[in-house]
Amino acid sequence: MDRIDIKSLPFEELKKEMEGLGEKAFRAKQLYDWMHVKLAGSFEEMTNLSKELRTRLSERYDYTALNQVEVQESRIDGTRKYLFELHDGNVIESVWMKYKHGNSVCISSQVGCRMGCRFCASTLDGLERNLSPAEMLDQIYAITRQTGERVSNVVVMGTGEPLDNYENLCVFLRMLTDENGLHISQRNVTVSTCGLVPNMYRLADEKLQITLALSLHAATDEKRKSLMPIANRFCIAELMDACDYYFSKTGRRITFEYSLVGGVNDTDEDAERLSKLAGPRCCHINLIPVNPIKEREYVQAEAKRIAAFKNKLEKNRIACTIRREMGRDIDGACGQLRRRHMSAHKEADGVKDVFHNGHREKA
Repeated sequence: MDRIDIKSLPFEELKKEMEGLGEKAFRAKQLYDWMHVKLAGSFEEMTNLSKELRTRLSERYDYTALNQVEVQESRIDGTRKYLFELHDGNVIESVWMKYKHGNSVCISSQVGCRMGCRFCASTLDGLERNLSPAEMLDQIYAITRQTGERVSNVVVMGTGEPLDNYENLCVFLRMLTDENGLHISQRNVTVSTCGLVPNMYRLADEKLQITLALSLHAATDEKRKSLMPIANRFCIAELMDACDYYFSKTGRRITFEYSLVGGVNDTDEDAERLSKLAGPRCCHINLIPVNPIKEREYVQAEAKRIAAFKNKLEKNRIACTIRREMGRDIDGACGQLRRRHMSAHKEADGVKDVFHNGHREKA
């Protein structure tokens, strides 16, 4: 019999599992509370369960508990970037950000990424595998245990394309917002996508109250194709139709993520075209000064150009903000810490070949 990842089971499924073991219904509530409220790191911490039951559980089920490998803390703003090891030796990264309105955690949804966006370090080594619901949840749990502070906002915007891991993402979202667990408000959860149109429609039909953030980054198909390979599959018109459908089903304002790359997508003409896309829609534009990575030639737009771009949008009555740059002194961009860690291990082991999909391959 294949072992089940017990922390990935929604509450109703956990109740069925406990019934199958001959346990009374309240055991499921106790167990779920230990995993998703008290954030126990193992079965052994569940002191109101009998030793015999804890032994049976450990023999039958896997229990996800991430191992913290490294944490970097910004001297500028206190942002913390975590590197976690998974059970199979892969590593993922998560970010903890402290704001006046509460604490936010940005989590990864995959080990690596296959979307190939030109300005992102996450995709340089390709996709290794999807994360389970428990592996997504435990990024939040591990950071909560480490900081001792409650997380009020969750952003699925780290390594990976969330809608490329659709089924696990939906289980994660419902468990994260379940009243039996952390019970984080759906309105305090944001999911980012580079634009997997069919799954944008599917997500709309889930009728969740989360925010959908579309990584747009260009207002023409030609420029978007130069930045994001996914644009070769889905054009901007298709993306806008999907965004309109999402709004019609959920009533939730769409966020357009727009990374400003110097000399590429930061002109007045770009701002004018973006205004025409955004104007008819209930949306907000999040302008992001791109975080340069050494493997690409892209550079951040100049501060005065970013300000001029924002002013052009505002003159066109488009709601927009410039994203506050968090953790710039600590491998702040998605995938940077993980990639540095992988490179360091390659050098230490004398590996001559490059990493392949996140795993070291010795020559």
